[in-house]
Amino acid sequence: MSEPDLPHLAALHELGGEPIPDVVRELAGDHRLELVWRNDLGGLTFRAGDRFIKWNPRTTSIDLSRERDRLRWVVSRHPAPTVVEWGEDDEAQWMVTSALPGDCAVGDAWRARRPEAIRAIATGLRVIHSVPIDDFPEHWTAEVWVGRRPASIGRAPEVDTPVLVHGDACAPNTLISEAGEWVGHVDFGDLAVGDRWADLAIASLSLDWNFGEGHQHELYEAYGIEPDEERIRFYRRLWTEES
Repeated sequence: MSEPDLPHLAALHELGGEPIPDVVRELAGDHRLELVWRNDLGGLTFRAGDRFIKWNPRTTSIDLSRERDRLRWVVSRHPAPTVVEWGEDDEAQWMVTSALPGDCAVGDAWRARRPEAIRAIATGLRVIHSVPIDDFPEHWTAEVWVGRRPASIGRAPEVDTPVLVHGDACAPNTLISEAGEWVGHVDFGDLAVGDRWADLAIASLSLDWNFGEGHQHELYEAYGIEPDEERIRFYRRLWTEES
């Protein structure tokens, strides 16, 4: 993630008057901390030099070790951050990862270059969906929303060809170079094996939030697939109920 877009993201997710966690300051060393993201549950992500520090309080009920393990599995198979440090205590878990090149596919710069951004998002999905899954730990899929099947949403569509699913394919998790080329993904906590439409349904929906409505067809065209309305509805409902 390059420097220019950091102020934009920080403005969307300000730390406010809350203190930066002490462990984050220690991990940053002499580097200046820049807030990159704050999720709705209080999880924080900072940039410190050429590394990112993700801090997650226990109150979120999210186990950050799930992402740590998936990153260690995927990093040799797909462009993803490398885990360089990990820790936890009674209050929180934290993880330090290397920074990848590129910038996330959101913000004013990419809204002005929407077609390039959407093509890059589609390229990234095609790449991750082509990663071999023979040795993917089977129980990992059952841990995340992609593998759950609550009775309230009905029967799941049959999966023709299982693929590696990112699990949170929203635009901010795609990294793009200044030239408009896809370079990698971040946020792998929901990595799973399943239907490619689990990613396509959420990625296309996120375009409405980040680029305005009316562009979902561009993603399907760039990926090279016709929209499957049944699967789109199913996976959006599943994601909404289980995420």
